[in-house]
Amino acid sequence: MTAFFRKQTANAKNDILSGITVALALVPEAVAFAFVAGVDPLVGLYAAFMIGLITSIFGGRPGMISGATGALAVVMVSLVAEGNGMGEASENLGLYYLFATVILMGIIQMLAGVFKLGKFVRLIPHPVMMGFVNGLAIVIFLSQLGMFKEIVGGEKVWMQGAALYIMIGLVLLTMAIMFGLPKLTKKLPEALIAILVVSAIAIFGNIDVATVGSFIRDGGGAGLKGGLPSFQWDIFSKVPLNLETLKFIFPYALILAAIGLIESLMTLNLVDELTETRGNSNRECLAQGGANIVTGFFGGMGGCAMIGQSLINIKGGGRGRLSGIVAALTLLAFILFASGLIEQVPIAALVGVMFMVVIGTFAWSSFRILNKIPKSDVIVLVAVSALTVIFDLAIAVIAGVIISALVFSWENAKRIRARKRMREDGTKVYEIWGPLFFGSIQAFNDKFDAKNDPEKVEIDFVESRISDHSALEAIFNLVEKYEADGKSIKLKHLSEDCKVLLYKANPKFREVIVEAIDDPRYHLAENPEKFTKPLSEYKL
Repeated sequence: MTAFFRKQTANAKNDILSGITVALALVPEAVAFAFVAGVDPLVGLYAAFMIGLITSIFGGRPGMISGATGALAVVMVSLVAEGNGMGEASENLGLYYLFATVILMGIIQMLAGVFKLGKFVRLIPHPVMMGFVNGLAIVIFLSQLGMFKEIVGGEKVWMQGAALYIMIGLVLLTMAIMFGLPKLTKKLPEALIAILVVSAIAIFGNIDVATVGSFIRDGGGAGLKGGLPSFQWDIFSKVPLNLETLKFIFPYALILAAIGLIESLMTLNLVDELTETRGNSNRECLAQGGANIVTGFFGGMGGCAMIGQSLINIKGGGRGRLSGIVAALTLLAFILFASGLIEQVPIAALVGVMFMVVIGTFAWSSFRILNKIPKSDVIVLVAVSALTVIFDLAIAVIAGVIISALVFSWENAKRIRARKRMREDGTKVYEIWGPLFFGSIQAFNDKFDAKNDPEKVEIDFVESRISDHSALEAIFNLVEKYEADGKSIKLKHLSEDCKVLLYKANPKFREVIVEAIDDPRYHLAENPEKFTKPLSEYKL
């Protein structure tokens, strides 16, 4: 136990300071996403607190920050709207359907962890990862541009004149402090110092600038002040537990669960690369699911890993679970005790921090390697970046993986080869090279000429691998074709699993497949007694 606490507190100073910085950055993000979803700001803040705390303690990636996210909020818009339409406006049914959906979402995510589906994140190719990072940086940048708008006559318009210049000046000052401070000393958290300095200038200089408080009020919120989250007993009375409800919320829960897990596991991979450590993807699935179940019951909008805040934490020196715990508890302290102070923080300071995150997130090396990698990888990289911006992370990653898989299949399909030779007894031998699977079936079939081949044909699979059911069907059809022409066909060096499947498909393969035969690739290892001369006497 002592060793555990020593490990968790080894980086305590950096974890605590970084956690406080992250908490400041969480406030406007959580509030903004709550507005996007059409719910009260406290619903977003409670989600950020509960999910952040639970995943920091039980998650599979120390140093990763979770909370309410925009990718999920976009999906929740129609869910809340449809839910509200099922009753009177005063009933606010959409909010309770949202809570029920978040609970189901958490159950799905926990099942993904139980069945160890998190490991499939390893199948995401590097071009997809780079495209995701670049697209993410663009999305974060574009999301911050909305902060340069103000409400005039009830409508949001771009800032002009002095208001715009002050905003730009404070943003640049924040970025300059974050850029310059590490060159002077690495002992101080640059993001936190920048926020404090810019806040002091705005407050003591009595500068009229948009703050966290004005941002909340402009969105229709009453403020940050709130109490501890409470158990939502009304879920059981307002959301009927029947098949109709399940039909309504299950598609939303499934989409939210998928987006949440993809974003969380991609963030986990990114933090792994930055810290040169290894997280546990299945444990993260369980933690994310458990956090969302608790959040749904206690009045939160659900969430997942937050890439921007995770990067702020890592770049601020936060490496352990303590950083996420401090961020969550500090956010709760803001809600309970320090709402007035936090509402005075200029939005410009937080925008400056996020712009520095954008600069640090974007994979600038991707420009340098564009002409050095295969064109297919360039297409994947650009496509994933564009789809992340246009749609969302889940669609972009899934599309990128599909494109990469199709390219891989196409390239491997071209590798199937057949070397042909005749034996002295008139038997024609086909030696197959390359993988036999759904993509290479057509090329495989084109290698054979059943009508013009001699009476005896032998197909040697010693340098081939039978990969799927399509390959088995192709072999089965080929045997049928030769036997229909009254010719004898034999199959050699099939793998054990392939032979088992063929025997199950049709017992007649026992007459076609040659069993008692040595594999020439392993002949030396299996029969060393046949080679009695010194190795130097053999011609290699």
